[in-house]
Amino acid sequence: RRMKKTILFIKEQKVVVDELSNLKKNRKVYRQQPNSNIFFLVDRTETLSQCKNTLDELKKAHQEMENSEKAKIKK
Repeated sequence: RRMKKTILFIKEQKVVVDELSNLKKNRKVYRQQPNSNIFFLVDRTETLSQCKNTLDELKKAHQEMENSEKAKIKK
């Protein structure tokens, strides 16, 4: 169950990274405040970098879960 959620988050994050990567340089990017309808202007390159880092962390967590599952099966 946790693995499925992680896979879903990875897919979502890939879309975000792809969308930010393909934006024209003069486009504005806004980030929503958690639990509200307020959006703040953010730097596109900084946000792209943060999203890539998040994607890397999610992939790493997924790999660790897969390795853990494989270790359980071998026992």
